[in-house]
Amino acid sequence: MTEERFTVEVTISAPVGEVWRALRDPEQIRRWHGWHFDGLDKEIDFIYAEHVTESPQEHWMEVQGGDRFELTDAGEGRTHLRMTRAPLSGDTEWDAYYDDVNEGWVTFIHQLKFALERHPGADRRTVFLSGHGTTPPLAAAGLDALAGLAPGTPYEHAAPTGEPLAGTVWFRSDHQLGLTVDGWGDGLLVVAHTPPVPVHPEGVAMMILTTYGRTNEEFADLEARWNAWWTRAVPAA
Repeated sequence: MTEERFTVEVTISAPVGEVWRALRDPEQIRRWHGWHFDGLDKEIDFIYAEHVTESPQEHWMEVQGGDRFELTDAGEGRTHLRMTRAPLSGDTEWDAYYDDVNEGWVTFIHQLKFALERHPGADRRTVFLSGHGTTPPLAAAGLDALAGLAPGTPYEHAAPTGEPLAGTVWFRSDHQLGLTVDGWGDGLLVVAHTPPVPVHPEGVAMMILTTYGRTNEEFADLEARWNAWWTRAVPAA
């Protein structure tokens, strides 16, 4: 019996060539991959440039020892992206983080879709929050009621920081929820909570806030408010 591999699939409203460039150009990758921190450029180089096997003509590439991206034309200017994880390596130390990498790809691929569909060519600003998962961030932020909504469903919610949140559900997965946020310049909020595993015995809680068009003062205020709330609500990692 063949072991089923972990996959992430999305259809992006952008042509195959545009999606391919967003996966191969470091400047474009910075506009969607993860969150901003001092080591982002090195992380992008490590994942998307070092030891990559690719076929630009067939629009596939393999990164990180075998994680495979395949792009196909979905018609009407759309692209189907399928990412298939490499199998477990047999290195018990590395394999202990296999599920963490799975969750990372879920986040990154939905960030890619969001950037290309809603903000092509635009720069962003991000806030990254993480901590132990003993307090799920959905519950801490009062977002439980949104967890069951289907992608595309409009929502309105009062954030724990006091600001109103409104937009649509961008994506749902087993452990993550993505919400567009009108008030962040049509931004994106990703909320994740993974259950306990041996390498994370208390689980992992995470939020990524992606904003557009904020002034320095507006972004600094948002960052300060959410960091202050997170420090009170979620134990530090």
